[in-house]
This record gives sequence, structure tokens and C-alpha cells, in this order.
Amino acid sequence: MKNLDRITFNPDVMGGKPCIRGLRVTVGTIIGLLATGHTPSDILRLYPYLSNFHN
Repeated sequence: MKNLDRITFNPDVMGGKPCIRGLRVTVGTIIGLLATGHTPSDILRLYPYLSNFHN
């Protein structure tokens, strides 16, 4: 699954929660923002370093 290579699990990073590869941003954070009505553009404004992963 090509898209899942962007998600990493490391017990030493963020308590082992799934993170965006190479960053201390959890998948749960992004999903939570989407669930509360934030758009992908909103999220990219909050976390501009995720723009390399957009597309």
C-alpha cells in the first residue's frame, strides 16, 4: 500500500502513536482536525511542513 509508507509507528516517538513519517504530527491529530470541520487547506496553514506530503 503506497500511501501507508507515509505513516510510521515508533514506540519512542509520540508514545508510539501513528505519525506522519519524519514528523511529530500524529495521524490522530490530522483526523481530528478533519472531523471537526477543518479543510485540508486549513490544516496546511496550521502545519505548512506537511505540504511536501500533499497530493
